[in-house]
Amino acid sequence: MYKQKSKKIWMISAVVLALALMTGFTACFASSNLASQPSAQQSGQVASESSSKKEAESSQEKGITEALDEPSDEPSDTAGTGAGQDLGIPISGISETATFYPMEIDGTKLEVIVVKAPDGTIRTAFNTCQVCYDSGRGYYKQDGDMLVCQNCGNRFKMSQVEIESGGCNPWPIFPENKMVNDKNITISYDYLKEAVVIFSNWKTEY
Repeated sequence: MYKQKSKKIWMISAVVLALALMTGFTACFASSNLASQPSAQQSGQVASESSSKKEAESSQEKGITEALDEPSDEPSDTAGTGAGQDLGIPISGISETATFYPMEIDGTKLEVIVVKAPDGTIRTAFNTCQVCYDSGRGYYKQDGDMLVCQNCGNRFKMSQVEIESGGCNPWPIFPENKMVNDKNITISYDYLKEAVVIFSNWKTEY
């Protein structure tokens, strides 16, 4: 009888111990899961930070786009002209080698010569001859330190550009016909448009 009671007590103790162990394991597992999962507050904070970052990036991109689209009061460092716009020529790109800047006004093609003379001054002229302009070949090409008329063959030193007027010379663009600052030479659209007549038969023969 005593042995049977002892056996029952031992079995009950074993069951209680097993239940206690299972309860402890379950609590430990639940605690571990809670620790590994972010709280609702943390999740909201992460989502808020991500949203703020995206808004900042979007705002920055918008600002760059608006800055590019906005007209600038600063002179351009890039040569060129559009419809109804002045011709801007960056001084930084001018050298002893003549540069020819093409444009088109009302369907007529024009060209401006820009070159640095031996004395360091910058000279400008239309790339057409004051005598041969209507010949179809009254334009210039550089040969060494000379400009050569493709119609009459006359040769001109770079130092003669914008100095001599009349005769077979590149058609000069004098200081009063342009604006010069530290960065650019600007020739007005209105002045360029006046020159269309001397290019009406330009480069029609090669």
